[in-house]
Amino acid sequence: MLLAMDVGNTETVIGLFRMEGDDPLETDEASWGAVTSAESAHGLTHHWRLSTVTTRTPDELAVLLTQLLDLEGLDIATTVGGIAVSSSAPALTGALRLMAERWFPELPLVMLGPGVRSGMPILYDNPKEVGPDRVADAVAAHDLYGGPTIIVDLGTATTFEAVSEAGEYLGGAITPGVAISMEALYHHAAALRSVELVEPTSVIGRSTAESIQSGVLYGFAAQVDGMCERFREILGPATVVATGGLSALIAPYATSVDHVEPWLTLYGLRIVFERNVGGAR
Repeated sequence: MLLAMDVGNTETVIGLFRMEGDDPLETDEASWGAVTSAESAHGLTHHWRLSTVTTRTPDELAVLLTQLLDLEGLDIATTVGGIAVSSSAPALTGALRLMAERWFPELPLVMLGPGVRSGMPILYDNPKEVGPDRVADAVAAHDLYGGPTIIVDLGTATTFEAVSEAGEYLGGAITPGVAISMEALYHHAAALRSVELVEPTSVIGRSTAESIQSGVLYGFAAQVDGMCERFREILGPATVVATGGLSALIAPYATSVDHVEPWLTLYGLRIVFERNVGGAR
């Protein structure tokens, strides 16, 4: 099976994929990390979402992965046949590589970045500037839905990616994400307090809490719709795919979103791994 890791600035998402020829896992499907039938898994059997801690050492990372699988009754030594990594946290990129070299030297490792075959032409002025998670998202979205495609990743930052009908990465846009904007709001406006982000009774809030809820949910949804409309003026009719940790929160209020794929980056890592190594055991 393939262990895929997407290391973001705030959260790290880890998934376990069944590869061709793998035997069914004998685990409790009701366990915390198991994929449910309602999720669009694309071969994903388990997933975990953790806080990104940039000070973790290679040994600590190895222990963390081993314990996560152990909680599901899985032995990493016999279950995992390959590792694919996308890291947007430079402080952890080297540690992850050292972890794999020290503790799992027999496993093929693909760290998405310059020199790794993604199968997608990158038409950025400097392709090395494109974050590996953005490439993984684009690869996965085009594989699932063809092109042209717009990917909206609602994470620490909100990113928009454009993929052509021919499967070329055209570029995109980056804006501050929900969490960054909320943090700035509370930091610079002392009279405002943190609120639960649920749908308000009206877009016109009648309390401070409702006003913040309206501004965040409808405001960011409107940003998504506005940016996708502008992208479509260039791309023509395009499929919009939302992903990222906050996609489930914002996407329901964005009329432009066609599909929500919370594990899109992991699926892209699986495709890239197969293009560079082939199937894992």
